[in-house]
Amino acid sequence: MEESCLVVLLRLCVQFFALPVYLLRYLGIWDPLCKKMFPYFMAVASIVYNKLSAEKKEHFSNLKDFAGSTGVLTLLEIGTGTGSNFEFYPAGCKIICTDYNPNFMKFIDKNLSQNPHLQMKCCFVAPAEDLHQIPDASVDVVVSTLVLCSVKSTEGVMREVLRVLRPGGAFYFMEHVAGALSSWSRFWQQIYDPVWKILFDGCHLTRETWKDLENAGFSELKLRHIQAPIYCNLVKPHIVGYAVK
Repeated sequence: MEESCLVVLLRLCVQFFALPVYLLRYLGIWDPLCKKMFPYFMAVASIVYNKLSAEKKEHFSNLKDFAGSTGVLTLLEIGTGTGSNFEFYPAGCKIICTDYNPNFMKFIDKNLSQNPHLQMKCCFVAPAEDLHQIPDASVDVVVSTLVLCSVKSTEGVMREVLRVLRPGGAFYFMEHVAGALSSWSRFWQQIYDPVWKILFDGCHLTRETWKDLENAGFSELKLRHIQAPIYCNLVKPHIVGYAVK
């Protein structure tokens, strides 16, 4: 979408006020600092997010429908973060956790200890675009919440998701996305996006992730656009649903 002169001007103003962050990044200080501090931010934000979003509990309510022939659900969560989704997974579920940021691992361990109804199969550091440690067609469900906004290649993630899912398995997603065209959400997202990506470890505000899901090649896609009941208007536009291989 073509950007207006006003968007460009306001974006430059925001970037001007963020010059200290740009300087720290240029000096090689900001990125490693951000990766260390971001998990602490998410540990607090995810608690608030879970309390505000009744949608999330409902979203995961039918996970058991995709359990394999043994009746035990094997679930891979990409971008596990702090493990804030663990409380929503069914009892006896076998989970595989991945995240590209190793600083999340101690938070995952803590949340796992608070959710003894789950069985951890393995947990490793890896980007969602490269899950070579996981065999083809070996999991029943893949979960992604607030992850696809920050991956380097959404298309690459979709390929890996389809590879590791068994036939008939499902990809559950809950992601913040770009607001509707000509909306105030989209207007402010365009302005803040460059600085937001730096402040929040690569998170993009203007991704139209639903298009990647539509083009990924799933046999069935159930997707809804919602306005999440959270405080920050920039990330209120969400998509939620699941796609079947």
